[in-house]
Amino acid sequence: MNVFLTGCDKNTEWMLKWWYTEYMKHNDTPVVFANFGVSESILTWAKKTFHEVIDVSDIVEKGWFKKPIAMKKAGESYSKVCWIDTDCHVLGTIDNIFDLSKPNKLGMVQDRPWIKRTKEMWHNSGVVLFEGVPRILLDWIYEIKKNPSKGDQETLHYMLKTPLNVLIFIEDLPFIYNTLRLDFEDGVAQKNAKVHHWTGPKGKAKIKELMRS
Repeated sequence: MNVFLTGCDKNTEWMLKWWYTEYMKHNDTPVVFANFGVSESILTWAKKTFHEVIDVSDIVEKGWFKKPIAMKKAGESYSKVCWIDTDCHVLGTIDNIFDLSKPNKLGMVQDRPWIKRTKEMWHNSGVVLFEGVPRILLDWIYEIKKNPSKGDQETLHYMLKTPLNVLIFIEDLPFIYNTLRLDFEDGVAQKNAKVHHWTGPKGKAKIKELMRS
């Protein structure tokens, strides 16, 4: 079985019902929810709504460092998993993303804003596709425990280190599956994108605007 996976804690749970409503307008693949430490009311709703709830709230890692751990738990139970952040606005059918997975790789979209600003190859961890539990996912979790950087995406970036490692362990996904807020500012936003990823404080303000509309 293929599943989408999302998750949040109390700080970001305000986006969860909006995310799910928008997702369900276009898709019917089951969704697994990772509980990073949400309120009791949201947890009760999640247990009634999602295909499964994975509890990682007691994991010592903080915030988004719980994400790769939740991904591993899901990968142990499902054939293919696609993680998607709750600040991603799903605008169309994304079920076919599973056709793009590669064994032993993480499928991710290039992070063009960070590539432009740092002159290095970056991939955005807002959408991550994988089969089972690839070794790179285990290594990612190890790095988070031993050598955490600013966030989960940064930790993965610095552990890969070389273009060869990126080539070996990362499969580029089309930009339609993760068009970033800064892509719009930079004038390179993908037309007909299926996912708009509203990152940062400005992105959260945009989500609140969308929720009111």
